Amino acid sequence: MVVPHHPAGARLARHRLAGELADVVPPTLLADLIAVLAELVGNAVRHARPLPGGVVRVAWGLRPSAEGPRIQLRVTDGGATTGPRIRTASPDAADGRGLHIVAGLATRWGVERDGMGQRVWAEFDLVPTPRPTLVPAG
Repeated sequence: MVVPHHPAGARLARHRLAGELADVVPPTLLADLIAVLAELVGNAVRHARPLPGGVVRVAWGLRPSAEGPRIQLRVTDGGATTGPRIRTASPDAADGRGLHIVAGLATRWGVERDGMGQRVWAEFDLVPTPRPTLVPAG
C-alpha cells in the first residue's frame, strides 16, 4: 500500500493493517505489529525523503523461516543522509526511542538500501516468545 509522506500516513497504515490482520493473528501480536508499523512510518516521515509522488510504501506479509513462519512489515522511503539506527535518548528527550520500541517488540529488524531509497523491515514470530511479566513499581 502507498501512504502519504505525512503523519496521517501512519494512521492510514495502522488502520489497514488492523483491518486485514485482526482475524488472523492474536490480539497481543496485532498490537505489537500496529505499534511497530506506526514507528516505522513515523520515522520515514520525520527522517527520510519521500518516494516519487510524495509517498511512502508500506507492506506486510507472511515469510517462511527456519524457526517457523514470521510476519514481516516493510516501510520503503526515499532514504536519508544517515540510516536508521538506535540512539541513546536522555530521560528528558522528547524523541529518540522509536527504534528501541521496534527492537523490543520485533523478533528482528533491519535496513536495506538500493539506488531508489531504503526499506526498513521488522519480523515477528507468529508464535511469539513469552515476555516476562512486568510488575508495577511502588
